[in-house]
Amino acid sequence: MALVEVQVPDIGDFDEVTVIELMVKVGETVKADQSLITVESDKASMEIPSSTAGVVKEMRVALGDKVKQGSLVLVVEAAGAAAAPASPVAAPAAASTSPGMASPSPSMASPSPVIASEARQSSAAPAAPASSASSGPVQVFVPDIGDFKDVVVIEVMVKPGDAIKVEQSLITVESDKASMEIPSSHAGVLQELKVKVGDKVNIGDLLAVLEVQRSALSVERETVSAAVPASSPPASAKTPAMPSLASSSAPALNSERPTLNAPQGLPHASPSVRKFARELGVPLEEVNGSGLKGRITADDVQTFTKAVMSGAAQTKAQAAKAPVSSGGDGAALGLIPWPKVDFAKFGPIERKEMGRIKKISGANLLRNAIMIPAVTNHDDADITDLEAFRVSTNKENEKSGVKVTMLAFLIKACVAALKKYPEFNSSLDGDALVYKNYWHIGFAADTPNGLMVPVIRDCDKKGVLQISAEMSELAKKAREGKLSPAEMSGATFTISSLGGIGGKYFTPIINAPEVAILGVCKSTMEPVWDGKQFVPRLMLPLSLTWDHRVIDGAAAARFNAFLGQILSDFRRVLL
Repeated sequence: MALVEVQVPDIGDFDEVTVIELMVKVGETVKADQSLITVESDKASMEIPSSTAGVVKEMRVALGDKVKQGSLVLVVEAAGAAAAPASPVAAPAAASTSPGMASPSPSMASPSPVIASEARQSSAAPAAPASSASSGPVQVFVPDIGDFKDVVVIEVMVKPGDAIKVEQSLITVESDKASMEIPSSHAGVLQELKVKVGDKVNIGDLLAVLEVQRSALSVERETVSAAVPASSPPASAKTPAMPSLASSSAPALNSERPTLNAPQGLPHASPSVRKFARELGVPLEEVNGSGLKGRITADDVQTFTKAVMSGAAQTKAQAAKAPVSSGGDGAALGLIPWPKVDFAKFGPIERKEMGRIKKISGANLLRNAIMIPAVTNHDDADITDLEAFRVSTNKENEKSGVKVTMLAFLIKACVAALKKYPEFNSSLDGDALVYKNYWHIGFAADTPNGLMVPVIRDCDKKGVLQISAEMSELAKKAREGKLSPAEMSGATFTISSLGGIGGKYFTPIINAPEVAILGVCKSTMEPVWDGKQFVPRLMLPLSLTWDHRVIDGAAAARFNAFLGQILSDFRRVLL
């Protein structure tokens, strides 16, 4: 075993960057090239890797410390060949062997050779006439940003029409270990931006087109670029445009940082934390940072996620989806404002906040009710014989503990109808219809917390007894608030049953992206004419609501009639 000092590697031609995040602590086991700390200059943040694997014995830096190449970061207890001491010279080489660590070392070290190449080219290039003044478009390319590919554009800092200064930051890009701002190689007016947020760029990619006024004031840039044809993107990219990490310290480029027209909205967080937030779908701009200078840490992201999942907090996107009845004013729909009434002036009141489930389902119901042109067909199904069969089945299977309900028969009947009329088992996708070759049926469950819709999958492959057992289990989990998201997703058709509560007919709201829903009320004994006389029959009210963009009235009438035939003679399911 040996103690090895891990130092800051070559991070470019500047010194004294600030430590803004400690990513390990004493006692932890670290791997070679694992990120140890995050440091930040005025234009970029980067993670410093370990050159050695082992156990952290001592931290030599703290938040807020200033470090530079060769500064001692920590002491690691290493074993065997891994115990070779790291030095400022060896550190960049070690880092460059790791694909994930290309950005901190090569991208920071690359400015020096670029500066040298500019000097060589400028000495060989003819001087541009200082007296000539003209204007024209100039292309700006991604400069040499290190030995790695496909960095992602995470922020666009300018827009067409903006006046751009030399070395003004245009975009921010990010690798898995570092983020950096890409500056402009010329001054001018931005005519066209060739990239957008989410694009992946490499050295030499066309970034922007500027309208440049060439004059004696731009001689220093012209002398550099004159040696390289404008039609050669890679050479242009590596010549006038400097990596932003070095631009803040290179003497020739040490100009005042320009005021940007873009919002100062990039969250103050390290690349690894931003990646973590993206994986969880967390909007970083809404997270309060607890780190140095308000920096967002991984713990902050986790705390925010837990708060949203528990209902203690809402994202702005969630708040925007809140239903009108929960306080929205309808302005987004072009409606007159929702009435504001002081109910207390008319008499005693009691105010209770709506539950989380009702708030969420309310937003979906409002969207579906407004956006879907829904029509409802009402009909009755004779279930006299089916009810008798259900009762006898329960008696025969009394010992099994599985109680068969009419809803289980309805699910099997609906699958048969959906197979005969497949448009009812489809979904709209733009101007196309997606026909699903699976039959997952959702059923509305009334719970103390509000309406929930568990889903029984592959109902075409299951018998009535299996469906009854699954339905009982899912309903219990719904009442206990233990349903998982997977158990409430993927339905192709939904049944909303009021069971034995009462009512005759109603108009259920379609559960998008489904295109139909069946409403069922309490069955009643009614006199039905059989051609000779009135006989008592048990009739089940059916209310089929359908999306008129997908289904027409004739198809809906046929679906309801076929469903009624199956329920009156369940042997038709076998056909």
